[in-house]
Amino acid sequence: MRIWKVFTKSLKEQIRNFWILVLAVSMAPFFVGIYYLIIEASQPQYDIIFVSKDKGTVFYQDQVNFGQVFIDSLLNIKQDTFQIPIKLTSAATREEGIEYLTDKKADALVVFPEDFSVNLSLILMGSDSTQVQVEFIGDLTNIYYLVSAVWAGEILNSALAEVTQRPGLVKIVETGLGSSASINDFDMMVPGLLILGLIMLMFSATIAFISEVEHKTILRLKLSRLRAIEFLTGVSIFQIFVGIFSILLTLVTAIALGFSYSGSLWIVILVAILTSVSIIAFSLILGAVTKTVNEILVVGNFPMFLFMFFTGAAFPMEGKEIFSIAGYPVSLQGLMSPTHAIHALKKVMIMNLEFRDVIPEIVALLILTLIYFIIGVWAFQRRHMRVG
Repeated sequence: MRIWKVFTKSLKEQIRNFWILVLAVSMAPFFVGIYYLIIEASQPQYDIIFVSKDKGTVFYQDQVNFGQVFIDSLLNIKQDTFQIPIKLTSAATREEGIEYLTDKKADALVVFPEDFSVNLSLILMGSDSTQVQVEFIGDLTNIYYLVSAVWAGEILNSALAEVTQRPGLVKIVETGLGSSASINDFDMMVPGLLILGLIMLMFSATIAFISEVEHKTILRLKLSRLRAIEFLTGVSIFQIFVGIFSILLTLVTAIALGFSYSGSLWIVILVAILTSVSIIAFSLILGAVTKTVNEILVVGNFPMFLFMFFTGAAFPMEGKEIFSIAGYPVSLQGLMSPTHAIHALKKVMIMNLEFRDVIPEIVALLILTLIYFIIGVWAFQRRHMRVG
């Protein structure tokens, strides 16, 4: 009988701590569902672009361009011929191909040089000392590039071996985008870790909002006719400064530990400000479903884990395109603003690209921030700022 009383008392106490109970029983199923969606959305496809700079040559009294012939032949191969999901396309120029790489519309760029036809014709006429040189370009820190480059090399070697009856004729010259050729594992992780510091604003910003509710001081603000947008803006401005300080402190720490910094600092600060605003906006949504600091610390674990592990902040993760807007690919992870911030910092700090190259990520950040703010302000005002 006493056991039953203790049991019922424990049950009532657990119901009072509803969010802790939800966290305990739903965290594992939650991650099972999330991982399933991530894996379904990120089924790999390796996109390889070919560009021919080949000027052609005269071969047995005929003008030929072997570079273009090879590209045309490769593009006519049925995609199901390959054992992996691979897509072959072409671009008109090397610069256009690099633009595809920076916009994440391709994983590897293969460039046939100007003397491709000359060298191949020498091989076909019996030269034993000649190789054909091909340039591979991509982000050397990206696993999709590494797989694409391996398969592109195999495809080219097989095609040339079939024509010349000689294996191993391709000499590959690899060119990394920006500083990706010389970057180490630590450098590769830093952009994500910078954004990780901003993700933690989710707790400080939400607590700043909800502490007013928990301490009942929100009543005075209501009676003073303070509008929700005024209260939220005032708190948000301070949290933005916290975010900027956090990312600068993290960057200084990384540099002190050997991080090879490159790129424009003002772009990094701009991305930090936009990401801070987006996290603060999301915090309003979190604040709307909680009413105490303890609830924030429990409920906040769900979005924090999502933002930390599935955006590339804690470790590299890439999601393949679900759909695109104005040519900009959107994945499942792209519904979370830190994903775009990390992509922007990688472009600036690893690929050493310029502001115009991160405009798509900045636009995505602005759109998501606006969506978060509209939902968050409406929900927070309805839950905590209504008088009466």
